[in-house]
Amino acid sequence: MHSEPPSSHADLNSSDAELCLALRAGQTEALGVLYDRHAGLVYGLALRLLGNAQEAEDLTQDIFLSLARTLSFDPRRGSLRTYLAILTRSRAVDRMRSHQSAHTHLQRWHRSSDPLVSRNSPVDIVAAQEQSQEVQSALTQLSQEQQQILQMAYYDGLSQSKIAEQLNLPLGTVKARARRALIKLRQTLQDNRE
Repeated sequence: MHSEPPSSHADLNSSDAELCLALRAGQTEALGVLYDRHAGLVYGLALRLLGNAQEAEDLTQDIFLSLARTLSFDPRRGSLRTYLAILTRSRAVDRMRSHQSAHTHLQRWHRSSDPLVSRNSPVDIVAAQEQSQEVQSALTQLSQEQQQILQMAYYDGLSQSKIAEQLNLPLGTVKARARRALIKLRQTLQDNRE
């Protein structure tokens, strides 16, 4: 017995599993139907976890692009709503950790380079200067674009969407440069300490 191929158009009455099969078959309009059904859930969860509307919008877009690219949803393992909720939570936690790690590194660098921060002993002063030099040296190993994006994100407090808008770059480019910059900064600092 042959199963019928998915219809040529994503049907609004189709189940999530049928729409995912249609998406796998190259029917990109199925993604729009899935987005209309589940974007509220993804955005609401992202907003609750991230506490920032722009970040929640960015994550919602990323989740649905990921769904379309990877096609990793398996309806035999559970509902699409559950899959999207778990994926959203996981990606939001990853973003929070990444932002916190970068913020912590930049705060340390900023404190160590702040001449107004009082130190108790000459040893503290020397240690702070060495740490500041390490971070400044690591930052110089980043490209100008990466340095600019980190400056705008962590000193100016701009979201990645605002940075993309101001620099007239695609959001994906800004995200990729920021991520590569943070990874390179962390690796350079670790290498210097070893």
